[in-house]
Formats: sequence, structure tokens, C-alpha cells
Amino acid sequence: MRRISIDQAKPGMVNARHIYSAEGRTLLAAGIVLNEYYINRLKELGIYSIYIRDESTEELNLPEIVSERTRLETVKTVREAFRALETNRNINTRAIRSAVDSILDEILSNTDILVQLSDIRSYDDYNFYHSVNVCILSLMTGVSLGMNMLQLRDLGVGALLHDVGKIKVPESILNKPGPLTPAEFEEVKKHTVYGFDILRQYPDISLLSSHVAFQHHERVDGSGYPRGLKENEIHEYARIVAVTDVYDALLADRVYRKGLIPYQAIQIITRGAYTSFDPRIVGAFLENIAIYPVGSVVQLNTGDIGIVVDVNKKSQHKPVIRRLLDHRGQKVKEPQEIDLDKLHTVYIVKVFHDDLSYSLLQEIENGKN
Repeated sequence: MRRISIDQAKPGMVNARHIYSAEGRTLLAAGIVLNEYYINRLKELGIYSIYIRDESTEELNLPEIVSERTRLETVKTVREAFRALETNRNINTRAIRSAVDSILDEILSNTDILVQLSDIRSYDDYNFYHSVNVCILSLMTGVSLGMNMLQLRDLGVGALLHDVGKIKVPESILNKPGPLTPAEFEEVKKHTVYGFDILRQYPDISLLSSHVAFQHHERVDGSGYPRGLKENEIHEYARIVAVTDVYDALLADRVYRKGLIPYQAIQIITRGAYTSFDPRIVGAFLENIAIYPVGSVVQLNTGDIGIVVDVNKKSQHKPVIRRLLDHRGQKVKEPQEIDLDKLHTVYIVKVFHDDLSYSLLQEIENGKN
């Protein structure tokens, strides 16, 4: 399967992954053949990308570190927590802790798997899916840092509820498609304080978990908010969520921009080490991320173009490539797989964005090269 923008979707394509709402309702099932109605309806729902079936990647294995079922159940739990607070009811903290435990169990059972897939979320459901992704990425990072189970559970709860304070920020500001005014940005910044004030009222939520909501926008050079804390003044859990929060936000499609591919997002995170982010945490985070996910179309320094068919857990920048075009741009007669981890002089110099890579693969399959 391959991810493409909804603008590239055409009737006759086959949807490759279930698309759900935050309530768990199926918006479009896998295997459905797209038509104009489905495409237009997805656009109306604010869904900007979909996965489609694609011959060039059909046989490739894309394992997920956390199952679709667990992700969906956790999204529903987060949504219910936010809705409860909006109607002056209490968060079901037992459900939150149970969701974190379920995610943690799956992560600990799949420590050899790298994160590869990006989820499909609607415009209205962005915050719920974002919270779940941040929790998953944060727990993976915590495991890499050698945290014990108690620490991981506190980290997970804080990560899952890190944006809970946004329920007190006007939706007109949160969902504004254009740039925020200085006054609007000041209002958004208050969600950190709001979140801390909400979570610390619950005696069964650790104060350290509450500090994740308070401090996840702090930066190690002191340039963050709300208090301009530096380095170890920021709790380790919040330093972790600072990284995972930005990474997931960069990958997500928003109304004002398309999501980045992992390689681009990783570049931004890496450049932020020592200034925005703790470099030790950045290193632990990157241990779990596929820089070039399976299905990525890349160009090598030899000029050859190929598709990533497998990843190396210990050498994420050295995946296994299947050659598709030679250095002259000619289609190879017999595709050859190359393990870059075994070749010291061959490396990736370019990664094609989802839409461009799909167009290129279509041309190759149609014999235009």
C-alpha cells in the first residue's frame, strides 16, 4: 500500500487501510473501490491523505508496533476524557491508565519493530490521534532510555493527556487555518497551564505526569513556554514529550500544509538537538523511527532509484533497496535488492515525497522509463 494525498485519489483506486472517526466509526473500509462520492466525502471530512493499494508495494511487510485495535480504543478513551471535561465531568483515570498499559504491553512485545506508518486522521479528530501517537512515541523513547515500569506508566499518562488544557482554548483559535495573531498565540500558550491545573486535581495522576502537560513546550535553551525553563529544570518526561509532540505534528496533514515525510521531520528534530531538545532524548527517540519507511522511493549516490523493501533496526539510514531505475533513468530488467548496510560507499541522497514517489512508480509500471 502507498500513502497519497486525497487530491491524487482517483476513481478506481482501492482504499488500503480502514479510516475511522475518533468515535471508532468506520468512515471508509479497506478494500473499498474509490469513486467520486467517496473522494469528495473524505475531503469534506477534512481527510487529506489516504493509503491505496499499490502493486509495487503489495507484498511488502509493514509491521505496526501497536495494533490498530489498541490505537483505536485509545483514541476513543482520549476523546471521552476531553468530552468529559468539556461537560464538567471527571476524567475516567482508570480507563486512561488501562489504555497506557495496553500500549506499553504491545511496545514491550515488539521492541525490534521501527515506527513506519503514519495514521489517517480527520481535521476534527486531529488532537485525539495526536495524543495517542505522542504517547506511543514517548513510551518507545522511555523504553530506550531504560525507564522502569512505574516511570513508563507515569510518562505514558502524561503523554496521553499532554494537550488536555486545549479544551479551555477557543476552537476558533485552535482550528484557525491561517497564522495566529500575537494575542491568539498567547491564548494558545495557556493550554500548558490549564492542563497542569486540570491534572493535578486528580490524586491518582502523578504530579510528574501533570508536569508533562505543564512543561512540554519548554525548550532546553530556555526559549520555550510557559516559564522559559532550561535543560534539567525541565522534567525528563516533558523533555521526551517535547520531541515526540513536534515529530508527530510535523508528519500530520493540516489544513494549511501537507505533512512532512519522516526523513524531513527527522532532519528538523535532529537540528533542534542542543537548542530545542535534549540530545540524549533525541538519540533515544531516533532509535525507534524508520528514517526511510518500507515503500519509500529513494535515489542513491550512484544515480539509481529504488524502493525501500526492508529496514535495519540498528542502521536506520541503511535500509534494503530494490533497484527500479538505473543511473540513466532506464527501468532495470530484473529488480535487484541491495542491503545498504553491507555497502560502505553507497548511500541515499534523495527521498521522494509520497505523491511524487507514487507518480514515479506509476510511470515505471506503465513502462514509460
